[in-house]
Amino acid sequence: MSALALRISRRTFRSLQRHRNYRLFFSGQVVSLIGTWMQNIALAWLVIELSGSALAIGALAFCRFLPFLLFGLVAGVIVDRFDSRRLLVVTQGVAMIVSAVLAVVTLAGVATLPVVYALALLGGVILVVDAPARQTLTYQMVGPAELQNAVALNSSLFNGSRVIGPAIAGLLIAVVGTGLCFAINAVSFLAVLASLRLLRTDELTPVVRHETKVVAGIREGIVWATHAPLARTVLVVVTIVSLVGFNFHVLVPLLASETLDVGAETFGILSAAFGLGALAGALVAASFREASPKAFVGGGVGFSLMMIGLSLAESVPTALVLLFVLGVSFSLFTASANVLLQLAAPDHLRGRVISLYLFAFAGLAPIGGLVAGWLADKGGTPLAFGVAGVAGLCAAAWAVRELAVARPRAARPDASVI
Repeated sequence: MSALALRISRRTFRSLQRHRNYRLFFSGQVVSLIGTWMQNIALAWLVIELSGSALAIGALAFCRFLPFLLFGLVAGVIVDRFDSRRLLVVTQGVAMIVSAVLAVVTLAGVATLPVVYALALLGGVILVVDAPARQTLTYQMVGPAELQNAVALNSSLFNGSRVIGPAIAGLLIAVVGTGLCFAINAVSFLAVLASLRLLRTDELTPVVRHETKVVAGIREGIVWATHAPLARTVLVVVTIVSLVGFNFHVLVPLLASETLDVGAETFGILSAAFGLGALAGALVAASFREASPKAFVGGGVGFSLMMIGLSLAESVPTALVLLFVLGVSFSLFTASANVLLQLAAPDHLRGRVISLYLFAFAGLAPIGGLVAGWLADKGGTPLAFGVAGVAGLCAAAWAVRELAVARPRAARPDASVI
């Protein structure tokens, strides 16, 4: 059993074992992402304290993700044109400044909804460039052979931080308030900035970069994705599921404060349960040798069923179990989608294809956040979770049909490779 466990461990963490640059970047992210999740939880709770409104939480989501809707496709062109490591040094530095300002206004007692929304909007502008640059740098650090493993490990790190960060934030908010969470996050950016400075650029996988005008570059990426059956199916399903289902930042605070009638400490535990499940799902995905459309669809189905389950949850233990399984399904779904698209994309279009994925993943979140807040206002979290679950199941059923049609077409000698 120990020998089997060792083999599984080596297969799961092979990118960390084989690539020094990736180890450095991963280590910096360990610290930074815990701070990020502390800030995410504190930001949502601060808005609840300032407003007490479900719609105000939806408006926060709108501000945070509006830049993905407005500039998401433009960001892909930028990432395809410039060095990803240098872009990340800039985006992480500016994000640190935004967190510091948020800490100052909160600790000084002058935070208002307009101020919080403005800083959340600025943070979203930074993230819209940071996210695809981070993905392309991952490809450069590990190469195509290890991409499935590295993307899943990134997801495991992201979701492991989702376990630790909210738990710490919940305790700090209950004891000293939200301001300290923002301050800790500002300091945590130093770790990732240090790791970026220590990368050996000569060990990065070279990528083709084209000087392309913005409109023409966006059009080129969209045309490719439109004519690649697998990429088209993945993007459509991710768009539908993210629009109605990826609104945890809106619904979980409301599930805690209104449906279950609990405080900040339990809110942090609920968020951590989802993160723990997402961590488990990411580690499972990391053990896969290659990306699988079946894992993508299966993750989408599991995610949707758990959303329906949450619409019926009336106790904290039930919600904890459902959120854990929801997290597992979420990681399988998103990690599979990410890798399927990156491996299918040509080198010179990778940034734009990732930006299309992120646009589908987060670009419609401003609308989705408002819709989730409105549904919660009208029928509580049961209505919001139920609508999300049913829509996700319909999208998964459509994907099964599309992939079944595309498979024999791709097998024909004249079919294009995707």
